[in-house]
Amino acid sequence: MNTTLLIMAAGLGSRYGGNKQIDRIGPNGEILLEYSIHDAVEAGFDKVVFVIRKSMEDTFKQMIGDKIAQKVQVCYAFQEYDSLPGGFIPPEGRTKPYGTVHAVLCAGDVIHEPFAVINADDYYGRDAFAAMAENLHQMAGKTNVGSMVAYYLKNTVSENGHVTRGVCEKDESGHLVKVTETYKIIPFADGTIRDVADSPEGRLLDPDALVSMNFWGFTPWIFETGNKYLANYLATSTADPMKMEYVLPTMVDELMHKEDLKIEVLSTNAVWFGVTYREDKEYVAGELKKLHEAGIYPSAL
Repeated sequence: MNTTLLIMAAGLGSRYGGNKQIDRIGPNGEILLEYSIHDAVEAGFDKVVFVIRKSMEDTFKQMIGDKIAQKVQVCYAFQEYDSLPGGFIPPEGRTKPYGTVHAVLCAGDVIHEPFAVINADDYYGRDAFAAMAENLHQMAGKTNVGSMVAYYLKNTVSENGHVTRGVCEKDESGHLVKVTETYKIIPFADGTIRDVADSPEGRLLDPDALVSMNFWGFTPWIFETGNKYLANYLATSTADPMKMEYVLPTMVDELMHKEDLKIEVLSTNAVWFGVTYREDKEYVAGELKKLHEAGIYPSAL
């Protein structure tokens, strides 16, 4: 059975201050997403779908896409305003994409098999891809099922600014029961981790809480269903029309409660790290260098 890896790479990297999806961070000039693709292919994934902006296409293919196409089947999907459902028209002057749900739905025409979803600018670990690949094979032919790889909150914060995480709760059977998108999480000097969205002193968070890093597993059922929910969000949201986004943790939480979507939380020993701010780059580069030196990755990907 075929499995696909969908990589969301259309974000503009506004907090990072540049196009971090194609920034060279590895010791031999590797782009961060090359590690995810390497691990996915090793785990048995057959196809990679890049979701990008149309304006990025030529640069993206030159820097990474054509190289990847020599190793695995590659397809492209474009996250543009003309693919918004329900005939929705963005307000004049808006350039920001409409979030990770829209990114995934843009790939509906090129994905017809169970698939995984990841960010382009995160490192997820080879064990995570192995666990996801096995789970996707179990999803074949099913509808409202999915999965996610969870990480500990304490391992996903940045010393250089606030981050957004989907804080998760699971039941005794290992299925997700709630996702709370939490937007301003920072580590404090006293060692605590807090959500400062509503006050400077922040709301205390459990450092061992499970969080979503946008490593999801879905079946094609998600496309038709997701389009209905995105259309409803665009039509009814009271958020700032210049900034509003519909994100995967929010939609998954809705689908679990309204469509009986069952999400299995996958256990893994994988360690996550990523680049949210430019200052994160030095740390990530050092971690990647260690992985090469340990023989986890070849001298050059």
